[in-house]
Parts: sequence; C-alpha cells; structure tokens
Amino acid sequence: MMAEVYYVGVDVGTASVRAALVTREGQLSSTAEEPISIWEPQSDHYVQSSTEIWHKCCTVVKKVTQGVERSQVRGIGFDATCSLVVLDQSFQPVPVNQGGDTQRNVVMWMDHRAAEQAARITNTGHGVLSRVGGVMSPEMQPPKLLWLKENVKESCWNKAAHFFDLPDFLSWKATGCLTRSLCTLVCKWTYCPPEGWDVSFWTAIGLEDLLENNASKIGSVTCSPGSPLGDGLTQEAAADLGLDPGTSVGASLIDAHAGGLGVIGADVKGFGLPCEDQPITSRLAMICGTSSCHMAISERPLFVPGVWGPCLSAMVPDMWLNEGGQSATGRLIDHVVKGHAAYAQLQEQAQQRSPFTGESIYSYLNSHLSLKASSAVDLLGSGLHVWPDFHGNRSPLADPTLKGMVIGLSLSQTLEDLALLYLATVQALALGTRHILEAMKEAGHDIRTLFLCGGLSKNALFVQVHANATGLPVVLPDQMEAVLVGAAILGACASQDYSSIQEAMGRMAKVGKVVQPNREIQSFYEKKYKVFLRLIDHQREYQALMNQR
Repeated sequence: MMAEVYYVGVDVGTASVRAALVTREGQLSSTAEEPISIWEPQSDHYVQSSTEIWHKCCTVVKKVTQGVERSQVRGIGFDATCSLVVLDQSFQPVPVNQGGDTQRNVVMWMDHRAAEQAARITNTGHGVLSRVGGVMSPEMQPPKLLWLKENVKESCWNKAAHFFDLPDFLSWKATGCLTRSLCTLVCKWTYCPPEGWDVSFWTAIGLEDLLENNASKIGSVTCSPGSPLGDGLTQEAAADLGLDPGTSVGASLIDAHAGGLGVIGADVKGFGLPCEDQPITSRLAMICGTSSCHMAISERPLFVPGVWGPCLSAMVPDMWLNEGGQSATGRLIDHVVKGHAAYAQLQEQAQQRSPFTGESIYSYLNSHLSLKASSAVDLLGSGLHVWPDFHGNRSPLADPTLKGMVIGLSLSQTLEDLALLYLATVQALALGTRHILEAMKEAGHDIRTLFLCGGLSKNALFVQVHANATGLPVVLPDQMEAVLVGAAILGACASQDYSSIQEAMGRMAKVGKVVQPNREIQSFYEKKYKVFLRLIDHQREYQALMNQR
C-alpha cells in the first residue's frame, strides 16, 4: 500500500501565521497557529517584520509535519496579506518609518498612510486605473511606494533594492527564486500581462526609477499561481521548515485569493444549487475575516466601477478576476461590540452561561437575539440602521474618506441595545455585499450562489443574514479553513500531482453545508436596502454642505 501523500498550506493573515497538513483529497490532517506582531508607530501606519513572519512560518510548518515522513510532503504553498516588504541589496530588512526599528520593514495591507498619494494617482486619470475600478486605493502598492519615496528617502528608499508583496517574499525565501506571482503583481501593482509594466504610468506618478535594470526592484519575471518555482525548497529553507530540499513550492497567492481557490471550485452536484451545471462564473467567493473580499471570475474581461480588476490569471489561470471588498468587517463588528457600554456585562453573561467551554460572545449574542425574536431574527433590526464604512469604502464606491453612521440610537445602553446594534451592523455588512453584487451584475456578472469562508463564516448569524439580504444561497466549505486548503492546492499543483489548478480545486475543495435565504422576509430587506442607500446620499450631502466656503 502506498504511503499517504500530503501538501502543506501556509497562510499569513493580519495577526497570525497558520499552517495545515492537507491530504490529496483536501482533508486537513493537522493545523498550527502562531501570533505575529503589529506595530502602529503613528495613526494609520501599521507595520510588521518579515524576519518574524518567516520565523513563525517555520514554527507552524514544523508543528504540522511532526508526525509524517518528510518524503510524504510533496509540495508547499504560501498565501499572505498584500503587505509591502522592503529589503536592501543583501536582502536584509529596511525600516519603513522614520527612525524605525530596522526589523520593521513591512507596510501592512491596512496601512492607510498613503491616502494622499493614492488620491494624486487617481487624479492622473491614467488608463491602468480602469483595472482597479477607476480609483487607486491606499491599500495598493503604488501609493505606498510613492509615500516611501517622498517621506523616507534617505533611510528607506535609497537603500531599498527589493520591494516584494508579502506572498512573493515568502516564495522567494523558500526557493531563492525572484519570480513573482501574477496574483500579486496584477491585483496590487498594476502589472498587465502580456505587456507587463506600463512605463507611462510609473513615469506619470514619479516612480520611473523602479523600472531601471528591467524592473529588478519590483519584479521582471512572472508566472501563474501554483506554478513550480525554481528547484523547490533551498537547502537553507528546507532546514528552517523541517522539510526535504527540493520539495515543490507553488507560486503564491494573496490570502483572500487562496480562500477563493479553496471554495469556488467545489463539486456541487446533489445540493440543488442554482450554480449546478453552470460555469464557475456563476459563483462568488467571499472571504470574510478582519476585512472581506468578494471574488468573481469571468471568461472575458468585465470592468466594474469601484471594483478591482479585471485581472487575468490572478486566481484561476486563464480566467479574469474581479475583486470587490469591504475594508473592515470582523474588525468593525469587534469595534462596535467591544466599544459598547454593556460589553463587560456581555462578557460576564457569556462566561456564566458556559464557565468551562467559555462560549464566545458572538454565539451568546446570536442565541440571545433568537430568544428575543418571535419570528425571523432579522426583523429585530427594523429600527436601527448602520452605514458600515468606519474605515472607508473599498467597493463599490471606492471612497476611503467615507465614515460610518448609525441611525436610530436612544439614551439606553443595555445589553439589549448592544445585541440590536450588533445585529444592525451584521445586516449593514450584508447589505454592503448586496451593493457590490449589484455593481457586478450591472457590469455583466451573473452570480447565483455565494461561497463563504474565513473567520466570519463560522458565525451562523452572519451567514444567514448574508443569504437573506442578498436572496442567494450560501455554501460553506466542508473544511472551514478554506484559505489553508487554497494554499495547499498551490503546493499540490506545483508537485504536478494534479495537471491544473482547476483539477486540484475540483478534487480538494468540497461543499460542507448550504444555507438557503428566508424568502418570507425578502420585502423587509428590500426596504432596509433602500434605507441603506439613502444613508450614503445623506453622508455625501453633509460633506458637501460642510465643504462649502
């Protein structure tokens, strides 16, 4: 009998590094997690250390592969947040803040220091902007690079020789290969295959120096996600990770895109879903954690205002990707709940109800709301309305200056009020998803089923409200850690055990559960959505009034 073969998936999220040992059928055999540091040297600046991140990657990979022979591990894949890593000529870290610790060389994805640079890039009206929804986000790399050049020229810019997206840094560290993934370069750096870098764009924004020496600082060779890199793991990386040198390494993905890969290709036969017997383009993968990403793929390029893309081969090879998103979802729910006057009481109640298992505050809130509701829980949210853009709007309005709003507050601050505010926040996020879906539909997408993964997909209320507010069925993966499955698919593909990403997805991604929308409350959400859209009109009106001279 042949020994079982495995693939390792490594996921570098916002606050932790995780790894999984995954079987050929996509089952998680073991997982491990380690926290990583986030520093905030000043408001809206968030930085990390690539040295610490790699060290934690090695720790988790060693943990998950403890019980198996090295020869059984056929491939490894990495995904990470789209943070910016800066290294010098000798591949040593370069600090990204004035007077900063040398090790703090990563500008995080959620760092908005470059908002002003992003606005200036948008104002150029350059053609490449059509592939990022017409607006340059401060979460993309060109504005961050411009900020570094303008603000830390001596201490950072002049010393920097390599700018990596974090997923590409990890695959370079593993293989010594400088080839970049099309996922990162196309989605976050304005690279456009087959032409490549647009010289006129980089010149227009004042960063033409990055294209010197065949763009060696930002990458001159690219490949599709899952392509085998170099000769696999180098001797040094293999020793660090506890694996065999030469183990296949797949070109990496951004974390959200790995989640998309881990769910969107699942075989849905027998579940009675509207996307059955339909092309994969009828599915939308939604990766919801700290923030959320909405991934839709198409066979031809579709331009959606306020939505990133179309990006060729950025997730599924030879397919075009559009990526909508919400900058704060899990982070917003935490902010609203933990900042409420009744939060201490909520913690106490959740603790009392299950002193040994330590029930999460969210499952407590979910059951508390269920007990209160005489019919659908959703209807309790009729008097409270939230506009969820506390950290700006990524899609479909692409306006980082927008702020959050709450309509319907009273002087009361009980646990009851906290539960209702939590519900209204979840509903607002679901209506934000609907807003994105409608923009995609207008541009030519035909989405019939949502595929959810990420931390928030474990919250039953969040999932059900998304089904109800959008009117679409929601599919949850069989393996809740779909991002790790997606990363492992890259390793499986690189090992050539599967002939393509599509084949690997079909075999390794599986349906776990289907949540259907409650059709009886459709009219409630029609009304709630109208209110939702009015809120943004009001906010823009206020802004215009206040900006009048």
